[in-house]
Amino acid sequence: MRERPIPLDTEDVMGTSYEQQDFAEPAETREFPHGRVDIVRIGGAEIGRLTLAPGWRWSNDVRPLAGTELCDAPHFQYHLAGTLRIRMIDGEEFDATPGQVTALPSGHDAWVVGDTPVVVVDWWGASNYART
Repeated sequence: MRERPIPLDTEDVMGTSYEQQDFAEPAETREFPHGRVDIVRIGGAEIGRLTLAPGWRWSNDVRPLAGTELCDAPHFQYHLAGTLRIRMIDGEEFDATPGQVTALPSGHDAWVVGDTPVVVVDWWGASNYART
């Protein structure tokens, strides 16, 4: 038996009119040593674009703002540029590179590897990131 697709009522999900935002004109920008996050608000969500310069490390540059030992924000990110090394609370390390998507639970550190800035779009986790 062939299943029929479930119709999506976009009006229930997205409202009655379209929305469009541009990171060139973010609703908010938060700057911190070696980086920044630009926030757009759309569809009832906050999406962040993080730009992290070579030398950026969460434990050095954001921990003083967060006040936690490790990053406690979960993230769902698409990696656009650069290499981001991530160390989880259990010590596991891996690199996230352009084209990859990462889903990170709370409890991690991260840093830029090499001379290329890291750029990621964070679909979940940017709302309170580096908020002072």
